[in-house]
Order: sequence, then C-alpha cells, then structure tokens
Amino acid sequence: MPSSQASSSSSAAVNSTASSIKAFIAGGFGGVAAVLVGHPFDLTKTRLQTAEKGVYTGALDVVKKALARDGITGLYRGVVPPILGVTPIFAVSFWAYDFSKNLILTATPNRKSTSLSIPELAAAGFLSAVPTTLVTAPVERAKVLLQVQGQGVEKKYKGVFDVFKVLYKEGGIRSIFRGSGATLARDGPGSAAYFAAYEVAKKALTPAGADPSQLNLSAVIMAGGTAGVAMWSIAIPPDVLKSRIQSAPQGTYSGFLDCARKTIATDGVRALWKGFGPAMARAFPANAATFLGVEASRKVLDSLF
Repeated sequence: MPSSQASSSSSAAVNSTASSIKAFIAGGFGGVAAVLVGHPFDLTKTRLQTAEKGVYTGALDVVKKALARDGITGLYRGVVPPILGVTPIFAVSFWAYDFSKNLILTATPNRKSTSLSIPELAAAGFLSAVPTTLVTAPVERAKVLLQVQGQGVEKKYKGVFDVFKVLYKEGGIRSIFRGSGATLARDGPGSAAYFAAYEVAKKALTPAGADPSQLNLSAVIMAGGTAGVAMWSIAIPPDVLKSRIQSAPQGTYSGFLDCARKTIATDGVRALWKGFGPAMARAFPANAATFLGVEASRKVLDSLF
C-alpha cells in the first residue's frame, strides 16, 4: 500500500474513533438533560400504565395524588435509576448511532453521496437500539418498580441498589433483565423514527445557506422535540407491555405476546395506549433538552479534540 493511502486510512481511523468518543460523551450529557426535564411526565405515564382500573381518572389525577402523598419530590420518585443509568444509556445510544452510520457508509463504498438517505438513517437508528437495550432494560426494570411502589404498593425496595439486590436474590440475572425483548420492541422502531426525524427536521429547519452541522438553537430545539414526538407516537403500545412485564409478579406473563393478549382481554385494545398523553407531553420538551445537550456538548468537544 502506498504511504499516502496508508496515511489516509490511519487518519480516517483516528477521526472515526474521535467521533465515536465524542458521540458517547455528548450522548451522556443529553441523557441527563432529558431526565431532569422529563421524569415527572415519565412517572405519570408509568403509573397510568400499571395501575388497576379506576385508580386514576387521568394524568392530572396522578400528579395531584403524587403531590398530596409526597409533595414535589413525589414527582421525582424513581429518578435515581434513570439518573444513574441515563448516562450510559444515552451515551451508548448516540455512540451506536454514530457507529451504525459509519457502518452503513463502509458497507456501501460506491455510493455517490456521503449523506445518508432517510431509510439509511432509520436503519442506523434501529441498529443503535440493539446494544443500548443491554443497559436500558435493567435500568427501566428498577425504575418501573420504584415508580409503582409509590402508588400504594407495599414498600419493598429501599432504593435502586436494593432493587437489583432483591431481584437477583429472587430470580438471578434473568429477573434483572426481565422485559429486554419488550424494550427492544419499543426502542428498535422508536429509535429508527427518532434519529431519522431529528436529522430530517434539523436539515429542514436550518436557515438557507447555513450548515446543519453548526449549532442553531431554534433548529436543534424544534428538531429534537419533533424527534421525541415521532418516537413516542409509535412506541406507546410496546412501552405499555414493557411496563407491565417489568412490574408484574413473577409468572404473570410468559412473554411479550402473552402480556399483549392478557392486557387486551382484560382492559381492551385502548389499554395499549395508556399513558399516551403524558408520554407525548414529555416527548417534546425532554427530547428538545436531549438534543440541545448533545449538540452543545459536541460543539465543546469538537473544540477540544
């Protein structure tokens, strides 16, 4: 191989590694921003999805009862698992998305443009959910159990670490990772819509003549919010099933399809859309905050290395 080609390949590898590192770190910052903005909405959604019929009259009733029971801190019950897990979850998600985009480019060397098409962006988004599920599933399992515990269920867990301790004692590693299939069923299609919607919206909202890669606050906020709405518009049914699988006593459901069948038989098809209101209310602000955190931190990282 000529020295110029070797030098070019080495430079490309270094740039790819740096890009992956930046995506990982920036994703963590974005995730923290998402939790701080979105957790009260998420708690409301989870309680609506898992409560017995008639416990709540709607999302506002969940909020009212949480405030009456625990004050403002009641809206942040179960926040520790996502705060602890959100950095690796979002870090892995954005790293995997960056890696998947590069993988698609590598797999199509004869392409006419280095810009990915919408289906390719969606494919990269879907692929990003695969490694991310390994982190997301146990974090969501602990979060759901702690959130449900605050709505009248007997207090069984003292905190996030106690949740993992009790789960491992009761059912080993399989208990901790219960709901992984449902998590992937939610996050695979959801991430495809999420990342593709963001890229398309950001490009469309960027002023004429400006570079979409540059930080434009209004474009990032609107595109990030749009991405969240796009994801949750299709993710609610598998999210309902995931919440039920992860919060139910051992043996309640044999799997994802069994949960779907029993949920529909007991509560009707409408039950699959429980929590849609809070999820959509959370989708725009939380994901606008996510991408603002990602883009702002990425800009800082680009100036450093």
